[in-house]
Amino acid sequence: MVIRAAEHSSAVSEMRWRHEWVPMEALSANLLLAVVASEDQKFFAHSGFDFDSIRASLQEYLEQEEGGGRLRGASTISQQTAKNVFLWPTRSWLRKGLEVYFTILIELLWSKERILEVYLNSIEMGIGVYGAEAASRYYFQKSAEQLTRRQAAAIAAVLPNPREYRINPASSYIRGRIDWILVQMGQLGSLPLK
Repeated sequence: MVIRAAEHSSAVSEMRWRHEWVPMEALSANLLLAVVASEDQKFFAHSGFDFDSIRASLQEYLEQEEGGGRLRGASTISQQTAKNVFLWPTRSWLRKGLEVYFTILIELLWSKERILEVYLNSIEMGIGVYGAEAASRYYFQKSAEQLTRRQAAAIAAVLPNPREYRINPASSYIRGRIDWILVQMGQLGSLPLK
């Protein structure tokens, strides 16, 4: 949060951080399902890294005609949690190496529920909006516990780039992502939470 504020140093005095930590029990099952459906459908099956996605991303990158395109993201919720909680937002090989270290550490020390709880309480969900509770109140004027399936899918839809994508008004791309996430939620059905 501090790094993001510093990036907008001219707006720091006007920037208002929105953040309120809530326990896992205060998060809508709809939001938990939407985020896993959108960001990491193998979350409960892997040990921090989705090697199939990493391999596919690398293969896609190598097959690009120009050979110099951008590498598609393959980060898991665990990796994103490690980055958001312990590291800085800029891309570098050093940061990626430390991300691997912290991902292994949190996978060893935390339960999947704890990783998901920390992720949903620390992730940026809009400019100056951090965590599920702040996003729910900012976008829908309700607690994260009360989110409908569509509202949860809308929050999950902007996660790949919350500084660029908007929930309201949603672009046709975001509306399409919301619909896709709702289908994925239906296919997943529920999460293996304790």
